[in-house]
Amino acid sequence: MIYLITYDLRFPGRDYSALFTAIKSMGAWWHYLGSVWLVVPNTPTTVANISELLRAHIDKNDSLYVTTIGQNNDGWLPKDAWDWIRNHWHTVNR
Repeated sequence: MIYLITYDLRFPGRDYSALFTAIKSMGAWWHYLGSVWLVVPNTPTTVANISELLRAHIDKNDSLYVTTIGQNNDGWLPKDAWDWIRNHWHTVNR
């Protein structure tokens, strides 16, 4: 499963490095867009588990959205971004 994590961090001067470390520690990740990450966790998890893990690293007035992505997607991204998505989609959906 590929998870999409996006957020709106309301305190740009705050040190959010713990949030970024938590995201990166989950498994394979992609981060081409400022507040968007795609993650393929190393261990089985759920949207709720990821959300709970990350909420510990943001403020109460920040926003967080976690969902799964499917094969039906489109956008304007560099080729290596699409390659990452396709490669990981096929890896987790064998």
